[in-house]
Amino acid sequence: MRGVNADHREAVARIVEQAQRAADSWTVLHSDFHTPPVVADALMVLQRMADVGGVAWGGYSQAERCRVVVGREEMAAEADPSQLGGVAAVEVSGNFMFDPATHRDFLGACLGTGIDRDKVGDILVAGERGAQILVAPTLVEHLETALTQVRTVPVQTRAISLDSLQVRAPQVQELSSVEASMRLDAVASAGFRMSRSKMMELIKSGDVRVNWQSGAKPSTDVAPGDMVSVSGKGRLEVKAANRTAKGKWSVQMVRYL
Repeated sequence: MRGVNADHREAVARIVEQAQRAADSWTVLHSDFHTPPVVADALMVLQRMADVGGVAWGGYSQAERCRVVVGREEMAAEADPSQLGGVAAVEVSGNFMFDPATHRDFLGACLGTGIDRDKVGDILVAGERGAQILVAPTLVEHLETALTQVRTVPVQTRAISLDSLQVRAPQVQELSSVEASMRLDAVASAGFRMSRSKMMELIKSGDVRVNWQSGAKPSTDVAPGDMVSVSGKGRLEVKAANRTAKGKWSVQMVRYL
């Protein structure tokens, strides 16, 4: 598959096969939950195919882990993914005041009930109260029965509507910089507030992605609308880039913390 990361090919192949089956039968199917790089690779491949399409949906607009909803091309172009099902939510409630639980703890508790990681989407930790977890709808009843403890804390698990999700607004920082070029290493080092040499190391080691795609080089040019992500450091969106009177670039960016 041209342009697809080698680590993603098996997952993307499954999504493509689902898309073809959905298109042939005029139905809608849902992939497993996947990370943004896998979703981006899958959507790239689907865009090249005739008569099929896909949209990403993880239960809310800012979701990181998403399912790819696949079907005929006209469905993908016009459908509201929130109306296509495929994602449900459960609320896990308990008193975590004296034994705080992390994202990893809630995920581990879910997997400990015998379900696969690919069936679990984002986990919204709510501090002392517990968490809200996005899952495949077929798992809701199972989790309501089986998920009874997280760490040492007894919990109650119940289905909730997606409208009940308590999603925190992302923390953002608006930045601006004047650069000699729109090279990735220059723009990203300014946006992430680190030395250019350090950013070059991260790019060469594969820790930097552009629009969720790996394989970028320090000399890769970025443009308005591009999203740059650095492992463990968040994301940076290039909002605008304008030439200055001296021929440099005035770059406006937003960093998601």
